[in-house]
Amino acid sequence: MGELQRTYRGKAEKEQEREERPFPTSKPVERALVVASMNVRRDEEADRIAEIRELLHTAGAQTVDVVVQHQDHPHPRTFLGKGRLDDLIEQVKIVKPDVVAAESELTPGQQRTLEDRLNTRVVDRTGLILDIFALHAHTAEGKLQVELALLEYNYSRQEGLWQHLERLGGGVGTRGPGETQLESDRRVLRARLRDLERSREVMRSRRVASAVPRLALAGYTNAGKSSLLNALTGADANVNDALFETLDPTTRAFDVGGTRCVLSDTVGFIRNLPHQLVDAFKSTLEETREAELIIHVADASESEDRRIARAIAVLEVLDEIGAADVPRLLVLNKIDRLDLEEREAVSFRHPDAVEVSALTGEGLDALRARLVEFTRTRLTAIEVLVPYAQGALVSAIYSVGRDVVQEAGPDGTLVRALVPPTDAARITAALSGG
Repeated sequence: MGELQRTYRGKAEKEQEREERPFPTSKPVERALVVASMNVRRDEEADRIAEIRELLHTAGAQTVDVVVQHQDHPHPRTFLGKGRLDDLIEQVKIVKPDVVAAESELTPGQQRTLEDRLNTRVVDRTGLILDIFALHAHTAEGKLQVELALLEYNYSRQEGLWQHLERLGGGVGTRGPGETQLESDRRVLRARLRDLERSREVMRSRRVASAVPRLALAGYTNAGKSSLLNALTGADANVNDALFETLDPTTRAFDVGGTRCVLSDTVGFIRNLPHQLVDAFKSTLEETREAELIIHVADASESEDRRIARAIAVLEVLDEIGAADVPRLLVLNKIDRLDLEEREAVSFRHPDAVEVSALTGEGLDALRARLVEFTRTRLTAIEVLVPYAQGALVSAIYSVGRDVVQEAGPDGTLVRALVPPTDAARITAALSGG
């Protein structure tokens, strides 16, 4: 677990220590006790507990015990009811975990109360996900985005990073009654991110202007998006079997039936993705919002209930970032893990989906065929007579078009083709002397 999390009773790290290790590094495995408050179906409860266990494992912790209280709503102050909290206190004394992890998000008051009562470090689901993002951020932009999300998270609690540097002055040069160091750092990080966003926007604008079809991969974390990116484009994105392995966006150009496309892979989604991360990673997620087709990658080997629940989580994030109306193509990955009967069931439930295995290559030709169909729908049919004096235009049409047919005539070459709309306009203008 990363040292960027709020420590017991809100003690902050020394500034020197923080500078030496701004992001968590590999450490000995910590022992974690999971605490949950929910009142859901048994299968949903098992799925949510399995997910928090997997999150802890990814963060470098081993789950040694689980305590669940079945109630409609967590206690507003203590998270658990009095009797169950007393049980938890005794269990912590017996198990002696390094950290207690709440399956859901805690209010600042709930977190402080639990830490005071348990006398041990407490982290909630949001803090745990932020910790994992910090572990997996490698580029300068990724680290800035995670650090901003961490600042927002800690700022909401008024405790945590750099609170020991808080300035409560006032008067000339200060904002109202004073400005915390968290506020100052947040503004600095936002300014640095704006510079990076401007650079990303220039690259994005060039891709839009080029009329190259823009595709984006989206899906629940660990569904195999990066593996599919590698299989389709020959990229070498990291494909370790871990949650949120890919944070930094990867965009690669590849050929789809003679048409050049760009495919982007961004951060994976998860149920109740922390709003701090959605806000901090908004420039990265722009790649998804501005795509012409979203390839929604789901894990075919999961149970149908889990797959549906995770698909809903993906759609909620897409809606939050303004990408709900972008056309989507469902791709069921990891089909190699299913037997014949399971495959038939999946095909029956999702007749319009493409079933693939990024690992074995099965189904990739069918996926490419569907992408060819999509790219054809965005092409414009042209029929132009190209004078022999402008013969170079024929070569230009071949370079950007599909299904090109030409016929020589007395006044020039008659060319029929499917081309991108911008190229159609450019060719028409060239022939009209524009």
